[in-house]
Amino acid sequence: MRTIAKVLGVAAMATSLVAMAHGAGAAMLGDDVTVYMQMGGQPGEPPVLPRTNGAKAAAEALGVKLIEQYSSWQAETMLAQFREALAAKPQCIVIMGHPGNDAFADLVADAIAQGIVVTSGNAPLKELQQKYQDKGFGYAGVDLYEGGAITARAMLNAGLKSGDKAMVFGNFSRGDRGLSDTGMADTLEKAGIVVDRVEMSEEVNGNPPLAIPQLVAYLQQHPDTKALGTQHGGITPLLPDVAQQAGKLSGDIILGGIDTDPKTVAAVKAGTMTATLDQQLYLQGFLPVLQCVLSVKYKMGGFTTNTAAGTLSPKNVDELVPLIDQGIR
Repeated sequence: MRTIAKVLGVAAMATSLVAMAHGAGAAMLGDDVTVYMQMGGQPGEPPVLPRTNGAKAAAEALGVKLIEQYSSWQAETMLAQFREALAAKPQCIVIMGHPGNDAFADLVADAIAQGIVVTSGNAPLKELQQKYQDKGFGYAGVDLYEGGAITARAMLNAGLKSGDKAMVFGNFSRGDRGLSDTGMADTLEKAGIVVDRVEMSEEVNGNPPLAIPQLVAYLQQHPDTKALGTQHGGITPLLPDVAQQAGKLSGDIILGGIDTDPKTVAAVKAGTMTATLDQQLYLQGFLPVLQCVLSVKYKMGGFTTNTAAGTLSPKNVDELVPLIDQGIR
């Protein structure tokens, strides 16, 4: 948190000075910088809106031309969007790591060879970041493994005990992206919980409501399941409905997820959702745009910021709701 605060403090000071200079007729720091940025799902949806708002705020403060790209979380769409951005020859491209290092490797190499800065957010691409960090390839997002562990610890604190059974529904096989689900499952297992790791299909990944009958059937077939967890922002708000349709009463099952969808927030307030990871998605939009400008203008290397701040829980939900409603948290 101190690192994030320090980065934002410097960014706020810099953008304030730039704005003052601009008012006096000087060029803004991000003038002549065009950024193509992958935002994730669809415009305005809860896991996407704070990221978009953060990116727009940074672009406005710095004078950047921002081109938003939305993918419905589909890996192939993200790759196609990169090709589209590459053809436009912007100064910077911000990508998400969901397709994986191998899928992006040749595309990123091509961009770097053309002098285009590439950086990432939300899901890491560690191999590519290590290779191109000196060219401005950074990462703004959760330390995925620790993010899953944070949520798992909140679930344990809610009353799970050694020997209880839990199911974690996630993307275990998808490289770096699966680290959050692995962090959740590993942390539960280390506490003695018996964890069933269930892989999410690509169809469900892009269309979360398809998971409802699958998860309901699972709970009906495994009535002794004490906890259900995921690190997918589209699946999380569905969990209370899944529990209800499976015949679970409030308090029968501990639910852990990610992000701050309105339905998720309402479930946390009602006590039917135990905890949801707060990624501080606004930072995942703001910081990559700042990274782009600093790397394009000043040849700055990539910086890494862990944006996770803990979980949204019944203890802090009332304090954060006004910011969630504004599309900031």
